[in-house]
Amino acid sequence: MSELTKDQQTEFEAAAFRRLVAHLRERSDVQNIDMMNLAGFCRNCLSNWYRDAALADGVEMTKDQSREHVYGMPYEDWKERHQRDATDAQKAAFEENKPRD
Repeated sequence: MSELTKDQQTEFEAAAFRRLVAHLRERSDVQNIDMMNLAGFCRNCLSNWYRDAALADGVEMTKDQSREHVYGMPYEDWKERHQRDATDAQKAAFEENKPRD
C-alpha cells in the first residue's frame, strides 16, 4: 500500500466513523451497557469524542447536539424507544470492568 495523504487519511477515517454511527443506529437492540462491558466505550462516549473534536476546532456544540448526531434522534427519544433497564449481571460486569481512578 502506498502512503496515504493527510486528506485521504481524514477522508477514510470520516467514512469509517459515518459507517460506525450508521451501524449503531441500525443496532438499537445493542445496549450501551453491553458495549461498555465488551468494548469499553458506548454511543455516549462516541458522542463525547465527536463534541471534543468540534470544540477543539472552535465549533460550539452541546452534549445534546453531539448525542443527536450519534443517535440519529434526541437522546431522550432514543432512551424511551430503545433503552432497557440493565440487568443485575450487566451492572455487575460494568462495576468489574469500569476504569479505576
